[in-house]
Amino acid sequence: MITLENFYQSKAWCKLMQQIKLDRQNEDGFIVCEHCGKPIVKAYDCIGHHKIPLTEENVNDVCVALNPDNIQLVHHRCHNRIHHKLSYDYYHRDVWLIYGAPLSGKNTYVEEIHEEGDLIVDIDAIWQCVSGCQRYVKPNRLKSVVFGVRDKLIDDIRYRRGKWQRAYIIGGYPLISDRDRMSRELGARCILIDTSKEECLQRLKESADGRDEKLWTKFINEWFQFHSEPPEVG
Repeated sequence: MITLENFYQSKAWCKLMQQIKLDRQNEDGFIVCEHCGKPIVKAYDCIGHHKIPLTEENVNDVCVALNPDNIQLVHHRCHNRIHHKLSYDYYHRDVWLIYGAPLSGKNTYVEEIHEEGDLIVDIDAIWQCVSGCQRYVKPNRLKSVVFGVRDKLIDDIRYRRGKWQRAYIIGGYPLISDRDRMSRELGARCILIDTSKEECLQRLKESADGRDEKLWTKFINEWFQFHSEPPEVG
C-alpha cells in the first residue's frame, strides 16, 4: 500500500521522474527550474514538486500523484520556498536523507538549501558541539553520548516532535539496506551527493580543516568500496 511516507521510494515515482527529466531537458541538455527559470546545474538538486499537494487521500490517485502535468521540476531551494509560500508545511513535513562519500559536499549542499527553523542532524557537528574540540577531533570516551544525541534527534523526526517543517539527516549511508530502512522509518527522501572518488580525494588534499589525511583517505576508499545503488528502473 502506497502512503505519503513511502511514495517517493516507489518504483512508479522513480520511473516517472526519470522520464520527466528526459522529456524536459532543453536543447543544451539542461533542465530549467519551473519556479525560478534558471538551469538546474546539479542533477541531485532537481526535485519533483506536486502542484496539487499529495495527501493520504490522493496519494494513490494516479491522476494526482503520477500525473506529469501536476509535477514541476524545481531546485531544492525553490521547492522549499514554494512549500513555505503555500503554508502547508506543518501538515506535510519533508525529511531528506542527504548521503554520499566523505568530502562529497553534503554539508555544503545543506548549507545552501536550508532555511531558518529547519532541523539538521549532522554527526560531525554533534561531536564538535558536545566535545568542544575542533570539528574532526572525536574523543572516544564521548562516543556513546554523541550517538545518543543523534538517536534522540532521529527519534524526534520519526515521531514529528517539534514545529520544524523540514529535516535534513546528513551521513555516508553507502548501503541500500540502511537507506531503505531510514526511508521507511522516517518517511525520508534520499539525495545522493554524487561526487567522484578522485574529486573527494583531491578535496582532502586541499583541505585545511584538521583532518588526518591518511585516515580520511581510508574513509573515502571504503565508502566507494561498499557503496551500492538500486538498479536503473526499466
